[in-house]
Amino acid sequence: MKIRRILATAVAAAVTTPVVFLSAAPAFADTKPSPAATQKPAQNEDDKPPTHQELVEAVAKAQAKLDALEAERKQVLKDLKDDTIDPALKAEFLAAGEAVKVAEEARKTADQKVVTAQAAFDKLTETSTEEERKLAEKDLADAKKAAEDAVTAKTAADLRLEKARTACDDARVALARKAELLRRDIVLAEEELAQAEQDLEDFEELSECVEDDAVRIDLSGPETITAGQPAVFSMRVTNTSDRALDLVDVYANASRLILPGEDVDEDTDFTKWSIPVEWSSADVLEWTPVSDEFESIEVGKLAKGAHYDVKLRLTAAADSPAGQGMAFAYAEYENNDGTCGMALDGAHAGFDILAKGDKPKPTPTPSPSTSTPAPAPSTGNTGNTNTTQQGGSSSTPVNNGTLAATGANDVLPQLGLAAAGAVALGAGAVFVARRRKAGTQA
Repeated sequence: MKIRRILATAVAAAVTTPVVFLSAAPAFADTKPSPAATQKPAQNEDDKPPTHQELVEAVAKAQAKLDALEAERKQVLKDLKDDTIDPALKAEFLAAGEAVKVAEEARKTADQKVVTAQAAFDKLTETSTEEERKLAEKDLADAKKAAEDAVTAKTAADLRLEKARTACDDARVALARKAELLRRDIVLAEEELAQAEQDLEDFEELSECVEDDAVRIDLSGPETITAGQPAVFSMRVTNTSDRALDLVDVYANASRLILPGEDVDEDTDFTKWSIPVEWSSADVLEWTPVSDEFESIEVGKLAKGAHYDVKLRLTAAADSPAGQGMAFAYAEYENNDGTCGMALDGAHAGFDILAKGDKPKPTPTPSPSTSTPAPAPSTGNTGNTNTTQQGGSSSTPVNNGTLAATGANDVLPQLGLAAAGAVALGAGAVFVARRRKAGTQA
């Protein structure tokens, strides 16, 4: 099911309402009270999801950028073909070529004068006067000096021509390089346009789907897991609508929460806190990894009032430090008649993480309570029904919870950011789905 939730909204909710990620999670509770969150901070303008008009404008802007780059590259390629470079460079190249010709002729003339002067000197005899001898010697010396100067001038002319040729070649290379850089820019602009078009398509498709409570998720698991060792959580997906749902998909992920002292900002890579998740069910007996491509857990058709049970196996990295973690789940559905929707509420379950080799603390004996226990999840006629409620569990909306007494005052901002990170990085949980024809899965 191809439904894209606006990530910024979810992250903002997780950051501004961190308390909901601690509600109904015994792993975090102690006897100290914590102040309730009474009001959400104002949402930053940058966190607001784009409007339809903004997405349309983004497509137009991306198309205009691509058109401009293609036109510019077309002109550069034409200039390269026509050898359209700086006229001054061409003029200098022509002038330098003429200077080489002149210098070459001057050198030949000077060489000939040396030959003539040498011949005149060689004709001197014993009867030649001293004045004739001195004149011949001077003519020969002058001719040789002129020949040397002509060679020097020719060398300078050759160097000038070489520099002019190099300058012209550099201009042509610059054009070719510019054409290549523009080609790369065009590739990026095409990707940008494709993304803008996809965002617009997702928005328009999303607007056709409702956000409702047709699907409920209950998630439970152990209060404590150990780094390097698998821990199994139970998830139940229930159709609470008044009709059968033709295709239901579930997304799940997990994350270690941020430890005190760990720096977190907008550039933080949350993937290092991710905890790998595998799943299995009565229909899929082998443990199947939740992929990095946001692959869903396909429940398939779910009858009215029916439920489907899934096991989630979390394995924190063996070198994970002691701390706390959170598992998340979210569902979407699509019907053969084209109707579709996404769950109003997700589910989450908190747990403690023990470093490898650590032992869990003894569980304190609970004091007597007269509170009425929560009703067990209803059963149905679809899927495995052997879900066992254990440890921390919650089907509380991730955007509408209350905080039990946890004594976690000092770390609430960090936990909120961690929860936001888990939402953002998850291998499939919460926000992206692949649309498939429900009719083929019915």
